[in-house]
Amino acid sequence: MTPVSTRLVRLLNMVPYFQANPRVSFAKAASDLGVTRKQLQQDINQLWICGLPGYGPGDLIDFELSGGTVKVTFSAGMDQPLRLNSSEASVLLVALRALAGIPGVVDPAAALSAIAKIEAAAGTASDEGNPSAIDEPAPVEDEAAAAVRAALRDSRAVRIDYYSASRDTLSSRVVDPIRVVLVGDRSYLEAWCREAEGVRLFRFDRIVEATALEEPAAPPRPALDAPPNTALFEADPSLPSATLRVAPRAAWMLEYFPMRILTELPDGHCEAAMTYAAEEWMARLILGFGADVEVLAPESLARRVRDSAAEALDAYAALES
Repeated sequence: MTPVSTRLVRLLNMVPYFQANPRVSFAKAASDLGVTRKQLQQDINQLWICGLPGYGPGDLIDFELSGGTVKVTFSAGMDQPLRLNSSEASVLLVALRALAGIPGVVDPAAALSAIAKIEAAAGTASDEGNPSAIDEPAPVEDEAAAAVRAALRDSRAVRIDYYSASRDTLSSRVVDPIRVVLVGDRSYLEAWCREAEGVRLFRFDRIVEATALEEPAAPPRPALDAPPNTALFEADPSLPSATLRVAPRAAWMLEYFPMRILTELPDGHCEAAMTYAAEEWMARLILGFGADVEVLAPESLARRVRDSAAEALDAYAALES
């Protein structure tokens, strides 16, 4: 399945392409746009129901298909330059500044250049007390993040030294980059890990070192076509969630259960969130970790764990008497 963002970019470029290449054949258009003829037909069918507000006859993009060729007969303004109002420009500027500060997503220097151009075009450049992007130094990009981003751009395999907080270890592995994934305010490299033989997410701020290899990246086609797998971060809102304090000795559980780290503490402990379906099952799981896992919330789960532990101690005391 093609990611929605990828198809959207292609659809936005298709109308200007057909405008610049009237009566282009289906075969050539599919080749130029990097899609199959079947996908091209699906894209045209999608564009046929897109257009201007009102979305009635005369508002929608229209094509003339004849003799195996394509011609745009009404573009609905898709071939006109985009003009941003001040509110839209401000939103875009805020987003670009945020992206420039997240490792691995964009080239900070390129983002700063784009910000400066948008400020100049939209007339939103700041005053002397708050200088515009033209006068700002470009943020310094981490070398490892830059190497990974370049490998992704050039479709090359990359060797990374990766710090695993759950195991407190540094490992070296070769991965085939697929895409950059944003979850909250953190960026991850989604890649095929050759060692694990599966798709993994690597936090950019934990990639200690990265070296692009000469060989091309070769993730399996199903992994490349699948949408980003962020299920680990998408808890079912209908399920209860527990906040746990996990000791370093039990950190391995972070890689075996669907947990999300909330806070990493200086002493090596961490606080993590974990959803569960049945409180009784969750209590049994936590009891198995002894003092290495503590329930911070909800109170009902913490009470169940305490009561079950007390019952177990009473049972052992009865056996000794």
